[in-house]
Amino acid sequence: MSRFHLHLVSDSTGETLEMVAKAALAQFEHADIVRHFWPMVRSRQHLDRIVPQLADNPGLVLFTLVNPETRQRLEDHCRQLSLPAVPALDAVTAALEDQLGQEAHGRPGRQHLMDDAYFKRVDAIHYTIAHDDGIGWENWEEADIVLAGVSRSSKTPTSIYLANRGFKTANIPLVIESPPPEMLYKLRKPLVVGLTTAPERLVQIRRNRLLSLNEQTETSYVDDERVREEVKFARRMFADNGWPVIDVTRRSIEETAAAVINLVGERERRDVSPKTGPKPI
Repeated sequence: MSRFHLHLVSDSTGETLEMVAKAALAQFEHADIVRHFWPMVRSRQHLDRIVPQLADNPGLVLFTLVNPETRQRLEDHCRQLSLPAVPALDAVTAALEDQLGQEAHGRPGRQHLMDDAYFKRVDAIHYTIAHDDGIGWENWEEADIVLAGVSRSSKTPTSIYLANRGFKTANIPLVIESPPPEMLYKLRKPLVVGLTTAPERLVQIRRNRLLSLNEQTETSYVDDERVREEVKFARRMFADNGWPVIDVTRRSIEETAAAVINLVGERERRDVSPKTGPKPI
């Protein structure tokens, strides 16, 4: 497959545009993509400086520009260069305008405003970092989510991802010889979620981890039978306490986090749903 140039032009940080491009490109295997990233394009002068790069590396231009003049100028340049230009969020914005009955604000980077949601995410990240790997269990009741699972079941990266979504997340490794704090069984506010994985996959991940640390790989930490016992121990704990369980064997961190957030939403909907009394006879 020939090399393909993709230009991402944004009037803000470009984070949204990058995620859109990443999601779309995931559908195309073995594509040889060269990405050109152009963030914070908010003036005619800035835009004119990148036009020669568009001409030297012709390809698809994907953009999020809310300023009409800058946007029109980019589209004019692309037309002159015979380059396809696609506004990444236009269809979604138009649909929302139609449904909400109001016009979108033409201000770049509004999703990055330092509002209450922003500070909530910052607070969640601080909390999550301070409550990794069982640390600070005395404050678990302040968490939104507590993840439990054996070693290397993706608890920490999932916790960090959830924190970036605004959820205070603690996590605890489950070890047969070292029972978790009693607080884990008494939590009321946080949703406790068990993470599990296939023992064979877990052994592989642990072996790779030990190799990366130049550690001996023939230990009980990677013993097949021992790992199966650990996973069985964790699953039994999840079942005994009625905690929801997510199998992370074939899930990415993003997919695991999405499943956790879905569980949080289901719990909230149950809590606010109208209670039904006894049915009349």
